[in-house]
Amino acid sequence: MKQMIVHCDPETIQMALIEDGRLVEYAAERGREQSVVGSFYKGRVVNVLQGMQAAFVDIGLRKNAFLYVDDVLHPHLEKQPKNKPSITDLLKVGQELIVQVMKEPRGGKGARVTTHFSLPGRCMVFMPKSGYVAVSKKIQREAERMRLKMIGEQIRDGEEGIIMRTVSEDEPVEFVAGDLEMLRMEWNRIVEKAEVSTSPALLHRDLGILQRFIRDAFDPANDELIIDRELDAKEAESYLIDMVSGIKPKVRLYEGKNHIFQAYGVEEQLKVSFSRQISLPGGGTIVIDQTEALTVIDVNTAKFTGGDNFEDTVTRTNLHAAREIARILRLRDIGGIIIVDFIDMEQEEHRQEVIAVMEAGIRKDRTKSFVVGWTKLGLLEMTRKKARESSIVPNSRICSVCGGSGIV
Repeated sequence: MKQMIVHCDPETIQMALIEDGRLVEYAAERGREQSVVGSFYKGRVVNVLQGMQAAFVDIGLRKNAFLYVDDVLHPHLEKQPKNKPSITDLLKVGQELIVQVMKEPRGGKGARVTTHFSLPGRCMVFMPKSGYVAVSKKIQREAERMRLKMIGEQIRDGEEGIIMRTVSEDEPVEFVAGDLEMLRMEWNRIVEKAEVSTSPALLHRDLGILQRFIRDAFDPANDELIIDRELDAKEAESYLIDMVSGIKPKVRLYEGKNHIFQAYGVEEQLKVSFSRQISLPGGGTIVIDQTEALTVIDVNTAKFTGGDNFEDTVTRTNLHAAREIARILRLRDIGGIIIVDFIDMEQEEHRQEVIAVMEAGIRKDRTKSFVVGWTKLGLLEMTRKKARESSIVPNSRICSVCGGSGIV
């Protein structure tokens, strides 16, 4: 069972997801800084750069959005031309088009947008123009994968595409079809609004953080939702009842005197998990340093002395570290290139065991992650998809003296 702990105040909503007593996900959203990822805009092309094979699109934000040529071609790879056309053959300055935000604006960069549209629902991701059906890799029973693929082919129309999410496993066809119909209506509203809007214009904003977490990470039949503001608790319960009929959702209003994060142990776990150095069971440590381009994680034995010999001690420390790193990446929402400097192991079977533990950990992550493997220098290389800004500790800010370097 999971517990979703929600703290609401006039400025911010903070979400914490706890599995078996351990904090595994955290996110915060300020009311005036709601994420634009997943939102649809009617934009206008303001510049086409043949050398970069990209265009800049005005969608009404402070910085123009970036649209790469691959995000203009057909979303189905098999239906793309063999020879990639020039961006100048696909887009012209002044042209209006619907785009969807893939990545947040970051630093001096504008948002990255695409024409490969997707609308996530409870049990599927609806892609209006993709023309194929896929099933989540986390559904492993081959018979169930085949059943869901057949359902998808039966209910989709024309060029519509569907990705069956993990939640769709064992669900009846009526439930899946109802989800598709809701998403299809949402897409039609976006298209109709685009026809009457002048660019730049917001056509559709993705759900707020509370509804998004409920949709993507909450199991109404088993999980518990605890919120410390009555209005939000009622809205969450209503959203859950509409989303899954026939189930009384476990939504509880927290009325304790202490801060809700203190009462459920979230605050202490946040402090520990967002530290630069994190202790492992038995005395090992991991040290995490983030740059704009990549994240580097160093594993140390520190005080860990368990095991019959040095190789055994090192392997045990690395296995503890692999489990914790998978959790921390998900919790902090760290994305991009990730390099892990595990302690050197002599035996290949031990290195493969560490990879297996890491891969098992990231399978619990809803964000797409991939373990590339060991480099020639013995570093583990992996990637994690980056869409939104990484979570930061509540009420923290970069030091005005050192600028975040930690050195004065």
